Amino acid sequence: TKTFQQHVLVMRHGDRLDHPDPTWENTAGRPWDPPLHQSGLSRAFQTGRAFRTLLPFPIHRVFVSPFLRCVQTASEVVTALCAVDDDPNAKSSGDVVCIDSSKVKVKYNSNRADMVPKDGIFGFDVPKIESTLLPCGTLDPTVEPVYKDANAAMGRDKQTIKALADKYPSENLLLITHWDGVLVSVSSFKEDTRVTNVDYCGYSKLRRPVSWTNQTFTAGSFEVLTKSGLTGVTYNAN
Repeated sequence: TKTFQQHVLVMRHGDRLDHPDPTWENTAGRPWDPPLHQSGLSRAFQTGRAFRTLLPFPIHRVFVSPFLRCVQTASEVVTALCAVDDDPNAKSSGDVVCIDSSKVKVKYNSNRADMVPKDGIFGFDVPKIESTLLPCGTLDPTVEPVYKDANAAMGRDKQTIKALADKYPSENLLLITHWDGVLVSVSSFKEDTRVTNVDYCGYSKLRRPVSWTNQTFTAGSFEVLTKSGLTGVTYNAN
């Protein structure tokens, strides 16, 4: 029998462009799918750097919602995680010359939709997302999303967290999603808790023991390691 402490981070995307510029959506072709503001790109990159330097464990795999703001966040975080000879003065992925793409693997995962288009069609061009927005060499093409349809996956954040953790019980995961995904990751695994705020790039930390016997694993319950206010997530007891 061997035991592994599996960690799962659930992170909100970076700063949206449409919040400092509410007129953006007036001329946008996809008003429900805003990109990141420049400050959001920088914040995501710095968060990825913090993961790399401060976490006492590696991140093996990243799952990301196909919304543009989430994919851009993932690109910045993964670049920071994979940077070779990282320049301490780097502000974003554009300042990184070389990455080691073997360190982290990325796959999109539809797990919510916060604003459904009027025609109900999201129109995610997943091949384009994967080939043009994610750092070269980091995409894992063999992984299927837990929920292929964004509409059907609404409200399933808790099940998504557990399903992905069970699928990769020997790996530490990072899920890049929306504010309510982070909210659920705390309130679902910490009883009598109400989340009051999730900052841009705020994230929760979950941990559970995983034991193997004869290639069969048994997992314990998730424990919330997040301290209120320390990682951009604020909560209190009900």
